[in-house]
Amino acid sequence: PATINDTWGFKSDDENWKSVPDLVRKLVDIASKGGNYLLNVGPTAEGVIPQPSVERLLAVGHWLETNGESVYGTSVGPVQGLDWCRTMAKPGKVYLHVFDWPADVVLRLPGLTGRVTGATLLADPGAGALEVEQSGGEVTVRGPAVAPDPVDSVVVLDLAD
Repeated sequence: PATINDTWGFKSDDENWKSVPDLVRKLVDIASKGGNYLLNVGPTAEGVIPQPSVERLLAVGHWLETNGESVYGTSVGPVQGLDWCRTMAKPGKVYLHVFDWPADVVLRLPGLTGRVTGATLLADPGAGALEVEQSGGEVTVRGPAVAPDPVDSVVVLDLAD
């Protein structure tokens, strides 16, 4: 479990709120390793959820409206231990969560087994297929010049049966 600020219950002088990017990335990090992320929300004595908590929960929910497919019902990612991304999987798919979009727009994912047959941006499937190459145990994907999401851009890798 984690808190949205520094305390487990409501504390009027605790204004150290975690940022939305931090909350989204922590959710993705934990889910990519097979865990669940429980966020504690401390209501006031009147039972009111503080507005900063509401704002953050709504923002994480908005991110999940677009990217939830890459989190809900997934299993542990096939590639672990990279600083710039996390992976999660479903049958026939690997979701590549890119936290740090590379300046050269080439995503290099080592150690992925299985043949990749295509790649798209989860948040923008209408953008079409991304260029993919697979060689020597590394998958490279050429993405757009700018990260589609400054917090976590999700690339869907389709795998052969």
